[in-house]
Amino acid sequence: MRLAAIAVTFNPFTSPATPKLTQSSIPSTTTINPLKINTHENPQFSWKHGSFLTHSNSDKLAKNWMEYQGINNWEGLLDPLDDTLRSEILRYGQFVEAAYRSFDFDTSSPTFGSCKFSKNSLLTRSCIRETGYKPIKNLRATCGIQLPGWIDRGPSWVSTQSSWIGYVAVCQDKEEIARLGRRDVVVVFRGTATCLEWLENLRATLTSLPDDVPNVDSHGGGAMVESGFLSLYTSGNAKCPSLQSMVREEIGRVLEAYGDEPLSLTITGHSLGAALATLAAYDINSNFGNAPPVTVISFGGPRVGNQSFRCQLEKRGTKILRIVNSDDLITKVPGFVIENNDMAANVAGLTSWVQKRVEEAQLVYADVGQELRLSSKECPHLSKGSVASCHELSTYLELVNGFVGSNCPVRATAKRVLGEHHKKKLASL
Repeated sequence: MRLAAIAVTFNPFTSPATPKLTQSSIPSTTTINPLKINTHENPQFSWKHGSFLTHSNSDKLAKNWMEYQGINNWEGLLDPLDDTLRSEILRYGQFVEAAYRSFDFDTSSPTFGSCKFSKNSLLTRSCIRETGYKPIKNLRATCGIQLPGWIDRGPSWVSTQSSWIGYVAVCQDKEEIARLGRRDVVVVFRGTATCLEWLENLRATLTSLPDDVPNVDSHGGGAMVESGFLSLYTSGNAKCPSLQSMVREEIGRVLEAYGDEPLSLTITGHSLGAALATLAAYDINSNFGNAPPVTVISFGGPRVGNQSFRCQLEKRGTKILRIVNSDDLITKVPGFVIENNDMAANVAGLTSWVQKRVEEAQLVYADVGQELRLSSKECPHLSKGSVASCHELSTYLELVNGFVGSNCPVRATAKRVLGEHHKKKLASL
């Protein structure tokens, strides 16, 4: 067995400093265009409306869309990274970017915690290109932590229990549907932004899923997930229904409206949003027997659940592509990962007593899905970035755009290596 990581007391969604609820304290995707990308290095990509990358080979996507949604677990597409898959990852990353840009981070504003734009104008006013998608539902998450009464006398940003967390959008444009090869429904979640969301992130111990979600595997073990993430997904109050109920209701409507045509559900998010995307995918596949292919594209997500949770995801056919920056601490928390089915063995030299305490504390997690592993250190102008910058959505999108493969991580390196090879070949003639 190998001990992958332990960071029980580390806040997985911020730097070690105490977070301040200002726009600069959240991932800089709210203020910086995430696609600071050198498109001239790959002629197959081009800018459209100044903020989005498109791929010229649309026929390939239309004919093989189920492969790009992970039906074969992206076999042969990740290393080296297939250009069509790269384009799709960047496209879904822009939907997450739109969620960040649409959120009101101004703690002095009476609309703090809400969406700055109307539902219909969300995608256009957040300054991403014409997507062909129409937002059909705003989503809100509610903190389940019970607060003392005196909190209400403090600043409103401290006691904001429910806040806008993302949206559901449906592809409505006929040309885009033809390019994709199906009608796509995207569910999008932003990362941590409010005071109470930070607090929920600290609840790192595992807890059983609610009784209304089937959660027992063939070995009798129950699926368990991080307490804070589950709380944000399932909590509601008199003023706001739970995120879970909103997702279920909207997916039910989508299936009723479009269930008789080729359809895909793609759930995407960054940081906390990646964790919520995983929970939503599990919930949808557990409660809709007629669900179309459900795919998660996650950026910089923390661990979510235990090994039984991972087995249940796989059993239900949920496809998850985790984009991971090796230098991002958030992807290494919370808890432990034990890479062996023999839970009784020692972990990386730990005594059996220590391992037993870890298991009793419900801190043994399991990574889920397929992983696309990148590294800021391999990118020359990102290698000196801070701990916080390694987690930013902008960093992830830039790394995806530049990644070639494990043997040659970034395009700039590939260009240099190929140039040297060409020179040697010419010299040998």
